[in-house]
Amino acid sequence: MRGPALLDDALRRAVSVVGARSATAYGEHVASEFGYGLAEESVTVVSGAAYGIDGAAHRGALAGHGTTVAVLACGVDLSYPAAHTALLDRIAKEGAVVSEYAPGTPPAKHRFLVRNRLIAAMGLGTVVVEAGVRSGARNTAGSATALGKILLAVPGSVASAMSHGCHELLRTGAATLACSVPEILEAVGQIGELAPVAAAPKRPTDGLGEQALRVHDALSGRAGRSPEQVAAESGVPLDRVRALLPELELTGLAARGEEGWTRVRS
Repeated sequence: MRGPALLDDALRRAVSVVGARSATAYGEHVASEFGYGLAEESVTVVSGAAYGIDGAAHRGALAGHGTTVAVLACGVDLSYPAAHTALLDRIAKEGAVVSEYAPGTPPAKHRFLVRNRLIAAMGLGTVVVEAGVRSGARNTAGSATALGKILLAVPGSVASAMSHGCHELLRTGAATLACSVPEILEAVGQIGELAPVAAAPKRPTDGLGEQALRVHDALSGRAGRSPEQVAAESGVPLDRVRALLPELELTGLAARGEEGWTRVRS
């Protein structure tokens, strides 16, 4: 292990973020935003330091001044991939670079698959940002499921091969949908840590009662209608329609003209 982070403390509240090496710009953006947002919430970001999604997640966490842990498929004294030497050095300076392999052990294909189970085990949950139908990220997702960990997947374009694996996980119910950091925290966090519910846009008619709403809906935005026509269209008694139309006019939702009553806006 390289780095100042104490794993017991760092992994007490951690999320693994994984995905395709040949990630799209969309995938890298999402991974970076997730890394940054999780870091801001004092959640450790665990990944594999690979190209694409892994590197973006690590960079996002570092940009958010959080803790990130890179799990390697080689000895910690080696930098793999070599192009991520500077990134690994920074992670080792501010977080932790870990491996179950002895120093000097070179990377090998089978070691990446074994390494993936550690990534899955270290997080309270695993988020798959992008993945092909057959990929290392899907392997990590399988490890997370086998370990009883929470699995989340990010939706993408149906035309993107890099999202087919995520869509398959969601379609089969193996993973939970993840579109934001609050949704991730709700899935992996403590009881009561809920994502905020998006407020529905307010409409001018939100404060209307049932009969007033029916009268408003019976009006046309173009042709004027008489109270009798509105009553027949809405099913509201005529005397009630005659009382409600002036109220709608006062609130700016109806207008009276020479040809009758019209709807102002919906």
